[in-house]
Amino acid sequence: MKLLRFGPRGHEKPGLLDANGVIRDLSAHINDLSGDSLDRRTLEGLAALDATSLPEITADTRIGPCVANVGKFICIGLNYSDHAAETGAQVPPEPVVFNKWTSAICGPNDEVIIPRDSEKTDWEVELGVVIGKAGRYIDEADAMQHVAGFCVVNDVSERAFQLERSGTWDKGKGCDTFGPLGPWLVTPDEVADPHQLHMWLDVDGKRYQDGNTRTMVYQVPFLISYLSRFMSLQPGDVISTGTPPGVGMGQQPPVYLKPGQRMRLGIEGLGEQHQTVVADQQR
Repeated sequence: MKLLRFGPRGHEKPGLLDANGVIRDLSAHINDLSGDSLDRRTLEGLAALDATSLPEITADTRIGPCVANVGKFICIGLNYSDHAAETGAQVPPEPVVFNKWTSAICGPNDEVIIPRDSEKTDWEVELGVVIGKAGRYIDEADAMQHVAGFCVVNDVSERAFQLERSGTWDKGKGCDTFGPLGPWLVTPDEVADPHQLHMWLDVDGKRYQDGNTRTMVYQVPFLISYLSRFMSLQPGDVISTGTPPGVGMGQQPPVYLKPGQRMRLGIEGLGEQHQTVVADQQR
């Protein structure tokens, strides 16, 4: 099942994508894709609905972030061996954990804003994992029972803010619009193996990232178990699991985003995102 949220920013409604690629309105059945609506029983109930009986939404409707009211947006760094190599970094002995602020979240096709004073805004296609069942100290063997679904994430990153200024990575990761989510939240029954998914990212039609989740160092069950040692995981939390090689920082010479450019990215079975890059106009 492919779930989504549609409508104007801040006023999105829940929906699903039917077998013919038509968006259907779920707002008569759930208030939103968040919290308790992400538990396994509720998702099974939605899957049992006759999608053709639900109101149809026009194709030109804006698609919002695929999950609402995200409590934590947790990211894993250097989690692909080939990406670590391109940045000159060692594969870490434990997962590198950082945060994106929830104010970074936007729709999959919304504009990405280059922050004021930025010269090194970069891209990263990533597999997102959305938590559907709360837990602490989760056993790795049970971890997938806590997953509501998977989605595409663009972990947009300002490298100078991230790496060249003192402190943690978070300053370069959490700027507004730096966390497009979606288009869909794809339930686990439609993802045979989250560690065998092709993923890609183009800028202005040039393919930069062309990888696969199989080169992930720490896989999804381990990451869920690991993170739950340090925090409770709650329904609606998003875990972004790292990126394959091909980021702008890794090019020779490095290449960074400029206003007017267009990103296209996707993951096999999880849909595509399309973003135009714009300058920050706020005074």
